[in-house]
Amino acid sequence: MKRLKPGSKIVLASHNSGKLREFSMLFADKDIQVISAAELKLPEPEETENTFVGNATIKAKAAAAASGLPALADDSGFCVEALSGQPGVYSARWGGPTKDMNVAMQRVHTEMGNTDNYSASFIAALCLAWPDGETQSVVGECHGQTVWPPRGEHGHGYDPIFVPDGETRTFAEMPEHEKNKMSHRAKALELFMKECVEK
Repeated sequence: MKRLKPGSKIVLASHNSGKLREFSMLFADKDIQVISAAELKLPEPEETENTFVGNATIKAKAAAAASGLPALADDSGFCVEALSGQPGVYSARWGGPTKDMNVAMQRVHTEMGNTDNYSASFIAALCLAWPDGETQSVVGECHGQTVWPPRGEHGHGYDPIFVPDGETRTFAEMPEHEKNKMSHRAKALELFMKECVEK
């Protein structure tokens, strides 16, 4: 099992500037430089799998093959228990053609109807792909409740309608550094650092 060494450079297989900022902050203390797929003008492959790990693997392998560098991809989503785990891998698509997250959050609220089950979780799968095709994957989960109406100005995606267990604030009401300590991505990254990065 290969591991990333301090001083490594990796490609983040994402065109999302929010994710790039989050991953760059999280990797800074490991001395690993993160560059985005957008910076390298890499195309975004079609996500055709029905699992988070499957879609992360597609993206990571495509970026590693195109760049010749190790590539990290995440696939994450919002899973609502009352909606049988939806929107799940289709979380971004629920925002319609413009990926408008206000539209997506409204759809979640509408489809939940009058349920009294507000349980939800954010799930993140991380896949590291090497240029030779080898891959390693980890999954992190953060459980909590949905709320309505949306609250808070920070974060992105479904953060304004999610309160993690043990908290009264939504992810979007927390400063980024606090959210980063408990988020699904933080949990996945903790596993990733243990399994994929040299100490």
